[in-house]
Formats: sequence, structure tokens, C-alpha cells
Amino acid sequence: YDYTTFYFEQQIDHFGFAENGVYQQRYLVADKYWKQGGPIFFYTGNEGDITLFAENTGFMWDIAPEFNALLVFGEHRYYGESLPFGSESFKDEAHRNYFTAEQALADYAGLIPHIKAQWNASDSHVVAFGGSYGGMLTAWFRMKYPHVVAGGIAASAPILQFNTSCEAFSAIVTRDFEKANQYCAPAIRQGILLLNKLAEKDPVQIGLLFHVCQPSDVPQLVGWFQAILGYMAMVDYPYPASFLEPLPSWPIKVTCEPLNKPLSSWTELELVKAMADVAFLYMNYTGEAKCVNTSKFAYKGLGNSGWNYQSCTEMVMPSCNNGKTDVFIPAKWDFNAVVKSCQKMFGVVPRPSWMTTYYGGRDLSGHSNIVFSNGDLDPWSAGGVLSSNVDSIVVLLIQDGAHHLDLRAARPDDPASVVKARAIERQNIKKWISQ
Repeated sequence: YDYTTFYFEQQIDHFGFAENGVYQQRYLVADKYWKQGGPIFFYTGNEGDITLFAENTGFMWDIAPEFNALLVFGEHRYYGESLPFGSESFKDEAHRNYFTAEQALADYAGLIPHIKAQWNASDSHVVAFGGSYGGMLTAWFRMKYPHVVAGGIAASAPILQFNTSCEAFSAIVTRDFEKANQYCAPAIRQGILLLNKLAEKDPVQIGLLFHVCQPSDVPQLVGWFQAILGYMAMVDYPYPASFLEPLPSWPIKVTCEPLNKPLSSWTELELVKAMADVAFLYMNYTGEAKCVNTSKFAYKGLGNSGWNYQSCTEMVMPSCNNGKTDVFIPAKWDFNAVVKSCQKMFGVVPRPSWMTTYYGGRDLSGHSNIVFSNGDLDPWSAGGVLSSNVDSIVVLLIQDGAHHLDLRAARPDDPASVVKARAIERQNIKKWISQ
């Protein structure tokens, strides 16, 4: 994909007047298909380097020629190169204080008039696109700035996760493994319990079996292993992809094939080795990694440290496991423990109800022109908008769809459900830009 990198002088604080500083916000522009009068397709950058999202949002590139659209990818503040205080951006509470979704949306609202002026596009409609947290931003952008954006494609956007059952995410991850074959989920459930026991009892052997990079990686191993099962469910795509890590097509099916036998036929050692193979499939499918690093969860372009801060302030999405409807070790949602951890890490106290107060939660009656798409394989669909009683709030449920599959480039091996979803998204875009 061919784009040009630009920087815009952006206000550090849009909502107060004491801090009057500015910073350089990065954005990418592709004008190959742009024709005067065409729309602006704007990607609301999320938690990572904006080039990662530009490279993985093929849908925008695929439909740009049809619409003569200008493609713009705006980088989220505190990620990638868009650092309000440069290398000191994460130094202390005072420097992190402007790291919110509201400030990021205000950045985008300030950037768009500048782009319109630069490309002489004052009459062009703007359509927002985003996936995951980026999809939440797209939905909220349309809700809060309807005069700036004509509509939004909000893919896999869990805007209801703030007050959805904390068990729902884990239950969907488990359902994905259950779909593969009848023995897979029970083997994983038992394997995790065994791993938990042996990691304490015999950390040296477990470290060797899992090829951990250093012995200190063993205590985190179980939590890390549970997390990668969630990531695998998110990227259970019908073709090989490397959005988080390089993986084969239908990675859950591939994971479950060797686990297709009754629990009674496994020895403890065989089962633990099988769990190590699951870990290698996710972390080392290409065979290039020398060892397993349990502090590494996902692709390097995703800003995990930044997201940890956001989870400790306003992006408070409760999660828990019960060990019955899911394959994980039971763990309650303990808000007091989260508060302690956040105070220790960042010196902040989370505000769990702020996002619902500010953006409105389940009541979408005052909003319009948003497509909410969710794949049934995607654990984040638990917090997605799955029904609507507003005509112009369109809900798409994509069968055999993983995390924002519809935003990825079209491929011959796409399921029919996602081909149909993209057609409906295009119809809505046509409608919005003609209004």
C-alpha cells in the first residue's frame, strides 16, 4: 500500500486552557484514487502504530477506486510517533493526563478541516472506519461529531463491554475451541489446570518444555497461555495472516487437530507437551523464534503499555472466568484489586462508569449512520452492538467471522457472509455521502 506521511500541529489539551502546548500528530494519506468531490475515508487510529492499521485495513483500499476516495489514517495520541511530550510522554501522571479517547477524538475532529483545506475538499463527505478500539472510536466519532463525519463503519467495536457480563468473552473463546472438535476444549481446560499445578511444582521442567526465554517467565506462563487462546480466537481467519503473529488459516482448527482424543487417553506429560505445542503454534509458527517470551502477547506494533494505562483510567472492561462455561482457571472480577494495581503502576484510580456516562452505553436512539459489524467467532462480539431499533444504525452479524474480518482486504477464500457484509457496508457509505 502506497501512502505519504504527514504531521499536523495538534493541541495537547482540547478541554482546558492551562496547558497550551502543541505536538506533532502523524497521519498517512493515500491520494492515488482521489478525485475532486470524492469522499474522505478516515481511519480512527487505535492502540498502536498507525502504519499497522493502514496495512491491515484492506477494505478501505479495495473500495477507494469505486468512490474516488481520499484515504487518511490518523494516529492516536500516545501511540506510534504521535507523542504529546516526546520521550517524556509516559514519564508521570502529569504527562499522561491527556491520554484519553475524548482527546483523541478531538484530535481527529481538528485534523479533518486541515485535510479538507490541504486537498481543497471542503464539500467532501467524511466516512470514518475503525476496528476493535478503533471501531469504538469510529462509533463515538459519529455520535459526538456528526457535523464532521457523515457516517462510520464500526467493526468489532465492543462499546457495550463496560457493562456486559464479565464471563462473556471467555465463553466465546471456549465456544470457538468447542466448535473445532468435541475433545479440544476439555483437553485445553485440563491442560491449563495441569500447567498451573506443574508451573509451581516443577518450574524448571515446565520452562524447558515451553522453551521460555528465562526462568522468570514461568510464573507468568499460565496467564500468558490463557491470553494467547483469546488472541487466537480473535484472529481465527480463513486464510494465513500475521496481524498479531504469523498464523495458518483457521488457526483454532489447526490447534485442535492433535487434541482430538478423549481425556482418558492422555498421560500428564503428553498433555503438558500438547499445551506447549499450542503455545508454539501461536508464538512460533514460522519457526524463527529462539525461545518463548511470556511478556510478549501480540504484534510489536500494538502499544500494550499504552493500552494498560487506558484500561486503568476509562477503558474499564470487566473480565472473569468461571472454569465451567470456559476453559480457564476461575478468576473473579475484583475491582478493588484492579484499583490497587492501577495505583501502583500509574498512580491513577479507574473510573468504570465514565464511558457509559459520556457516550451513552446501550441507548443509541439519538444516533444515526453507523454500521456495527461483529463476527460470531470474535470474543469481543460479547460487548458489541448486536441489535438495533434505529433505522440508520445497521447491525451485521458475520458467520465464521473473526475480529474485524470485514475490514481486511477481500480474498477468494473469504466466507460468503463477509462478502455480503462488505456489500451492505458499501451501500450504506453510498447513502451517507449522498445525503
